[in-house]
Amino acid sequence: MNRTVLRSTAALAIVLAAATGCSSKATGGSGGTGSDGVKLGPGVTADKIKVGIVSDLTGVYAPLGKSLTQAQQLYFEEVNAAGGVCGRKVEVVVRDHGYDVQRAMAAYSELQADVVGIPQFIGSPMVTALKGRINSDKMFVVPMAWSTTLLGSESIQVSGTTYDIDMINALDFLTKEKGVEKGDKIGHVYFEGDYGESALHGAKYAAGKLGLPLVEQKIKATDNDMSAQVAALRNAGVKAILMSAGPKQSASLAGVARAKGMMVPIVASNSGFAPQLLQTPAAPALLKDFYLASAGAPIGADLPAQKKLADAYGKKYPGQPRDNAVVNGYTSAAFFTDALKKACTAKDLSRAGIIKAHRSGSTYDDGFGTPMNFSKFDQPATRKTYILRTDAKALGGLVIQRQATESDMAEQYEVPAGS
Repeated sequence: MNRTVLRSTAALAIVLAAATGCSSKATGGSGGTGSDGVKLGPGVTADKIKVGIVSDLTGVYAPLGKSLTQAQQLYFEEVNAAGGVCGRKVEVVVRDHGYDVQRAMAAYSELQADVVGIPQFIGSPMVTALKGRINSDKMFVVPMAWSTTLLGSESIQVSGTTYDIDMINALDFLTKEKGVEKGDKIGHVYFEGDYGESALHGAKYAAGKLGLPLVEQKIKATDNDMSAQVAALRNAGVKAILMSAGPKQSASLAGVARAKGMMVPIVASNSGFAPQLLQTPAAPALLKDFYLASAGAPIGADLPAQKKLADAYGKKYPGQPRDNAVVNGYTSAAFFTDALKKACTAKDLSRAGIIKAHRSGSTYDDGFGTPMNFSKFDQPATRKTYILRTDAKALGGLVIQRQATESDMAEQYEVPAGS
């Protein structure tokens, strides 16, 4: 009799343990409802919210990736020190793809089941290649890329402007403030692929409106010597140059152009400069009529939020460059977290719930100089572009040349969302 009771008790214990295990799994990141009544999703447990970062820490945009990642780690550390989100601490998982599409796809597959979203994913080619999976997974992704191919998805939030908008506003700046006139030839050096083609689309639109013949020079991400491109632009007699590539290419372009006596203004897309370049032999060339088109104010801007971030980042990472990527990474983590907080209030931390919460607002402004509208996912979050000028004495190597401006051309432009 006693043995029978013991066997029955043991069997019941096994059943209860199995049931408890299933319940834990269901509420431990794959669904179910927490004890606080909040609906859970992948990456969310009773005490944790896990987010992913898919960055470039070893490839062409390694300096950018390092600043972005460290800024976001700083932000989430501050969030956790203040109590976390929805009573849960945020855990950050970082993966490096070295600016390689296949490695990026592998990194996404590794994180897919374990994170609630990705507040940093570097590279238009990478995110574009994964767009279908991101949509089906309802993964909230913030790409550190600004191609129009990334628009049109409710799950993907492009921060600030897109490359084409920046080039439109850049040409507006060149004609209004740098003496470029109708009939003048404009050069455009750009990466092949989504980034460059998106920037080129905007340049063609504005050049057509302004009567500026455009001289195109397509390059690969592995092309670091711009001698041939400068020679072609010099022979064409261009009066200004647009540059939609990486920092290394910008440095080469400016260096070769100035050495050949081409003193025309150069305006780069937002990822075409790194302040570290001002510590290299390219510095003198980059300090001569070189500008950056960006949706964000520079880290050295006279804004209280900017100053606070610059100080905090400097203390956390002494000796590390404080560049615009620090601001971009930090602010992207901030609006990502804002969506988490809104989702918590709605008692729905599922992926779909987080995206719904993010899209529910209209204008988002966190004091960093770039108000954005997240309600329309087929449009850029803003059409205002800052024109920044290089300055060796400025924090981050950039100062504001022209405040954030939406030109008439940018306002009227139809963005090819998702194309």
